Amino acid sequence: MPSPRPLLIAGSIATDHLMTFQGKFEDSLVVEQLHKLSVSFLVDDLEIRRGGVAPNMCFGLGRLGLHPVLVGAAGEDFGDYRSWLERHGVDCSHVRISETKHTARFVCTTDSTMAQFASFYPGAMAEARHIELAPIVQAVGEPEYVLIGADDPDGMLRHTDECRQRGYAFIADPSQQLAFGEGDLIRRLVDGAALLFSNEYESHLIEQKTGWSADEVLSRVGVQVTTLGADGVRVRRRGKDDIVLPAAKDVRAVEPTGVGDAFRAGFLAALAWDVGLERAAQVGCVLAAYVVETVGTQEYSFTAEQFLGRLEHSYGPEAAADVRAHLS
Repeated sequence: MPSPRPLLIAGSIATDHLMTFQGKFEDSLVVEQLHKLSVSFLVDDLEIRRGGVAPNMCFGLGRLGLHPVLVGAAGEDFGDYRSWLERHGVDCSHVRISETKHTARFVCTTDSTMAQFASFYPGAMAEARHIELAPIVQAVGEPEYVLIGADDPDGMLRHTDECRQRGYAFIADPSQQLAFGEGDLIRRLVDGAALLFSNEYESHLIEQKTGWSADEVLSRVGVQVTTLGADGVRVRRRGKDDIVLPAAKDVRAVEPTGVGDAFRAGFLAALAWDVGLERAAQVGCVLAAYVVETVGTQEYSFTAEQFLGRLEHSYGPEAAADVRAHLS
């Protein structure tokens, strides 16, 4: 069986610092004095979690036996994170390391009512705009796809434009940037993509901001994959019936962060195995189930047989049979 061509996964690289305050923020706030706000809260715990859309997807691909190439910018504090990813099959040799900025960081404190104070520091992520894809392709080989996920907007545009210019098949996955991006940015990120990923809300946001109808969006991409949360996934193709599949069975949801990234990883792995779009959606749904049942985006694990068993339980023996040779 020939080795699949490399997958380049471009997107944000970040760490999350999550703290819990057992009281209520509102008890420490004086509405008339908010313009002089200066408060501190004694928190009970601190969790530092690995994150960023690109490493989350790369980790999932690694768990399924592939060796994705991580494309993004991080700080000199990336060392431990790099080691973790490399141990799980991710090629981190092309990550740009900033000489002046830390890796992007999300810092959030949540109180007993689930109210939050949060800050996001983009840091080194802004240097993604300086990354050129051609030297990476020269080192690793012609890519099957370049996935362009949420990142520094100028970096996303540079990667998309370079893919068009050099003929690299690219996947548009603008996700979080859709809320902030204007129509022109979104049109440039989506137009010509071999595949477009979004959730259902984001798909409507794309239509609203670009001014394109649903059919016009589809006319500008090869395949549109829309995740539907607990209702599963819909895959649209021009001139063909939609593929609509339910989510994996018997999911015990704990924490949803990173679920979409895991779905994408499973979908891309199955595309690399060349088992078809229906199987790709099924593999994506099963991998997503592992993440939603775990706290943290990269804390799940499974054996090949466990994954195949779950795939068979959700989608039948033929699905498991088609995937078995690739996973084992």
